[in-house]
Amino acid sequence: MLPKLQRRLITALLLGLNCIVFGVVAGYVFRAVGTGDAPPPAPVAAPAFPEAAPASPEDTAPLGRRSFLSRLLPPPSEPVRAPRTPRSVEELARGMTTERKVAQLMLVGFRGVDQTSSVFRDLRERDLGGVVVESRNYASATQLATLLAGVFTVARETRHVPPFVLTAQEGGSYSELDGIPPTRAPGELASPRAAARAAGAAARSLKLLGINGVLAPVVDVGTEGAAAGGNRLYSDDPNAVAEFAAATIRAYQKEGLLVAPKHFPGLGAATQPTEAGPATVGLSVRELAQRDLRPFAAAVDARVPAIVVGHGLYPADDYAVPASLSRGVSTALLRRELRFRGVAITDDLASPALTGAASSVPDAAVDALRAGADMVWISGDRGDQEAAYVAVRNAVRKGELSRRRLDEALMRVLRAKGSLRLVR
Repeated sequence: MLPKLQRRLITALLLGLNCIVFGVVAGYVFRAVGTGDAPPPAPVAAPAFPEAAPASPEDTAPLGRRSFLSRLLPPPSEPVRAPRTPRSVEELARGMTTERKVAQLMLVGFRGVDQTSSVFRDLRERDLGGVVVESRNYASATQLATLLAGVFTVARETRHVPPFVLTAQEGGSYSELDGIPPTRAPGELASPRAAARAAGAAARSLKLLGINGVLAPVVDVGTEGAAAGGNRLYSDDPNAVAEFAAATIRAYQKEGLLVAPKHFPGLGAATQPTEAGPATVGLSVRELAQRDLRPFAAAVDARVPAIVVGHGLYPADDYAVPASLSRGVSTALLRRELRFRGVAITDDLASPALTGAASSVPDAAVDALRAGADMVWISGDRGDQEAAYVAVRNAVRKGELSRRRLDEALMRVLRAKGSLRLVR
């Protein structure tokens, strides 16, 4: 027990300290009020750094095993998705005007290697279904990645559905993007397993650039003495081509790319490549079924999301109607016989195979959609693309192309985009 005098001294000291503290705080507050200054805020704890995402196998792989593109380009951003995603693809489609629906069926090529290209204005004005990247758009990996990032930025800013970004990367000298896998031509690949490895490498490289699909592989069956084959084709054995087709398609799909084999119903026996002009294939439907249709049947069994319909002329249509404009090919053969439910894409409507047959691009676009195609590919020029869009829109308004056919094609396009997580 402390003496009574000591307890009194301690109590007095404590009271004195409390008065001093109170006086200091009160004076500070009164000064703050008098000058209009607020007292300093209480200190806030600094936020913790977010935890780093786990390293991907690509990040931890030895340098020599990483693709050169992954070392050149920054990591890809999250996939661009349509803003304010509707509850279903059906709801998205119902909310579209006729103009937007028609635009979704357009697949266009373009000139330019940067964002001064006129395609950026077109993408802002119309909800285009997709663009096709060609060699004329490619100067370097970094340049192309920057260009395509701009395409998705426009889609986000305009609240459009993100487009397909496709390229015809068949392999070796038959590819649009030089130096990007697959580096060997299809005919140089030793086995379906080798083809699958090449497709996987191609898919990973193309995704880094911003490409989400390929207009490939070519699954035409070679024919001895035919002018349209060469190393571009896997084999002249239908069963072998079917195995190559299935392996390649699965490899692309495993990496999340849209894959569209070509050229239905088969150009292996054509008199010349359709890039050179009108090409006839002197095979009946029965003969096509015995060889040329087998790879496409294998593709359908592999659940391929898209198929490119070629421009060959066949005896079933009296060599008068290119396959891409033929209801007998796009609807009767592809849909009913092969039971294909994906997106039917025309080969390039600006091809000499059509222009040489005196069919205008706008008329061909309407005829192709009426026959059963879902997307029309027009590499250029821009005037033809504009005219084709107007022709299809007017055909719908006049009832020459039914709204049922328009909606059917649109739904196939949107569902394919949904499979790529471009829309949900």
